[in-house]
Amino acid sequence: MTKRRNVIVHIATSADGFIARPDGDLEWLTSRPAPKGFYGMNAFMRSIDTEVLGRKTYEAGLRLGGKFDSKSRTIVFSRHAPPADPPPPSGVEFVNGPIGPFVRRLREQPGKNIWLMGGGELIASFLDEQAIDEFVISVVPVFIGDGIPLIARRHRHVPLGLQSVERFEDGLVQLHYRVQNLAG
Repeated sequence: MTKRRNVIVHIATSADGFIARPDGDLEWLTSRPAPKGFYGMNAFMRSIDTEVLGRKTYEAGLRLGGKFDSKSRTIVFSRHAPPADPPPPSGVEFVNGPIGPFVRRLREQPGKNIWLMGGGELIASFLDEQAIDEFVISVVPVFIGDGIPLIARRHRHVPLGLQSVERFEDGLVQLHYRVQNLAG
């Protein structure tokens, strides 16, 4: 029997629950010196082979020097057509369709776990479709006052089961939750 591929949101938030400033700025996050092992991110990256993100997150990644290539699969959810100039690199696929059926097909394919990177609207849409298995939330010890929330506001009730808590020397706390009552 093949191991089920989990969809995992692995993300950092400010202590007041924002993933970026209102304009998408991440300086509060990227200017921090990271410890050896980058908060467990290096090990996490070995556990995944597919990244799913929204168009704005993809574009922000490009601006920050992110490498997208055929070594891993990157899926960009977007209401818009992929850019023509320059075209997306090999390994980047633009998708526009219902989340539930897409995730079911993705989970049926052999491979490692799937990293859902967001932003808040995409995370909310996946959560509403019961298409997220786990959250790994790194809470950065800073308030930024306003910004893009971890999950877009909607009326919902989603129970989480705490799997682990890890505290780092610089005050960052990493919370690992399993989403409860998932169908499938």
